[in-house]
Amino acid sequence: METSRDDFVIALRSAFLKKGTQQRFSLLSLIFFSIIFLILGNFNFKVINYIKLGINEIVYRSSFIVSVPENLLKDSYITLQNHNKLYKKNEKIKFELEILKAKDLSNEFIILENQRLKSIVDDYLVKSNTIIAKVLSDKGSPFLRSIIINKGSKHKINLGMVVMDGAYLVGKVVEVNYLSSRVLLLSDLNSKIPVIVEPNAVFSILSGTGKNYGIIQYSKKYDDIKSESVIYTSGSGNLFKAGIPIGKINNNFLSDEKKVEFFSDFSQLRFVKVLSFLKSETE
Repeated sequence: METSRDDFVIALRSAFLKKGTQQRFSLLSLIFFSIIFLILGNFNFKVINYIKLGINEIVYRSSFIVSVPENLLKDSYITLQNHNKLYKKNEKIKFELEILKAKDLSNEFIILENQRLKSIVDDYLVKSNTIIAKVLSDKGSPFLRSIIINKGSKHKINLGMVVMDGAYLVGKVVEVNYLSSRVLLLSDLNSKIPVIVEPNAVFSILSGTGKNYGIIQYSKKYDDIKSESVIYTSGSGNLFKAGIPIGKINNNFLSDEKKVEFFSDFSQLRFVKVLSFLKSETE
């Protein structure tokens, strides 16, 4: 048994030695072939040139295939970066467009008023300091629409102050506490404010519905109110200054009511501006 085992070990060693000899011979053969190929490359043999072209073609093709995944990942990363930049740029443009639209609406109101040679109420009003407030919660019910803000009498908030979302009117302060206040939104069922509908200068009342839109009521020129007409505060009753944009007429509803689509989305309010307009002492 021991003799057969020794024979097996000797045979295994012999096989490895033969394999190592073959590897060394293959390496030497490759080096020798490379040297000959380099020497022959100095001579203008067509066969050598064809072989060189073939090897170059294989190397180039292999490099291209190997680089495909890397290039794909790189291109995907660049595409995602460009998409992200484009998205941020688009959001910025949308924000700037909303600001310009609000300014355009305000300018349109002033132009229309000047064309009728009518004094604008804002000429006799001075604006108080603007207070920025955060919306703490909203009190939504089937009919009532109001929000709670984090500013109160401590911050010089008073009853009846105007509440705006950017350049758009959203409501007025109806309850003041020391550190908080409640704002009645224009969509509330109890909200009724005097407005003017442009471009036909139709004076009327905007009433809340308890839903996400308002309706035009108590107007003598109801039929003159057309779709896409813009709603502004009229300044009547000294509740609000004239010319604050509110919304536009949307006749896509099934009923015959003149429904107003608000410019601001009251469900998305996060921060609001609180201010008031007082009679100038130099009036």
